[in-house]
Amino acid sequence: MPVTKPVIYTVASCPASLKLKEDWRSQGLDFEERPVDNSQKWLDEAVKYGDMVPIIVFGDGKIQVGYQGMIG
Repeated sequence: MPVTKPVIYTVASCPASLKLKEDWRSQGLDFEERPVDNSQKWLDEAVKYGDMVPIIVFGDGKIQVGYQGMIG
């Protein structure tokens, strides 16, 4: 089964969200961004996983809440 790209829930003014996107783009990693400050639907999805952003939902179902320059 193919691995799907990670989904990241972000907020435009969040430094950690900005750092995650910058890091992943510089590494050539593909992801789907869902800015929760632009969509009630995406906000409703995000709060199922945590109460802070960024939230990363990996293709294998693993969830990571927050980002400090490391994954895992």
